Amino acid sequence: MTLPELTEDCSRCAALCCVAYPFEAHEDFGLLKAADAPCPNLAPDFHCSIHSDLDACGFGGCVAYSCAGAGQRVIQELFEGETWHDDPDLLTHMTYALRVLRPIHEALLVLQEAAALPLPKDLRNRCSELTAALCPGTPSSIWDFEEDAVQAALAAVPEFVETIAPFAPGQP
Repeated sequence: MTLPELTEDCSRCAALCCVAYPFEAHEDFGLLKAADAPCPNLAPDFHCSIHSDLDACGFGGCVAYSCAGAGQRVIQELFEGETWHDDPDLLTHMTYALRVLRPIHEALLVLQEAAALPLPKDLRNRCSELTAALCPGTPSSIWDFEEDAVQAALAAVPEFVETIAPFAPGQP
């Protein structure tokens, strides 16, 4: 089993994060934006027109955000490099896929960190099982990530994290 890339690479995405999620005008976002609507600061080349001034413009949420590699995976693997600019009908399918895949990638990051801890064999095995369940063989659509086994593994990660907490550095 090979883990997917778990670090964002915006150059291989299509600014899905700037489209998929709603913004509420408060301390983390400088404006109100609906889900599945492009941010008004998004340039046609998928770059943020205020990227160098995000904090100053009130977009701390954008600065803190990471898709954990889910964005480029949606574009490059599930949609074979196509973007919603190429085909606007793909927009809601791509943003939906990001909202499904991002929590899985975040869980894989947590499990990757867990695997580096000095865990007893049973917990190490459980970590491997959860990781494998979150990585379906050769996924060809978002439906592969919505399978019961994948979603059950995703739901089991928080409990697993509680179980391994005593093995984290700095714990008694």
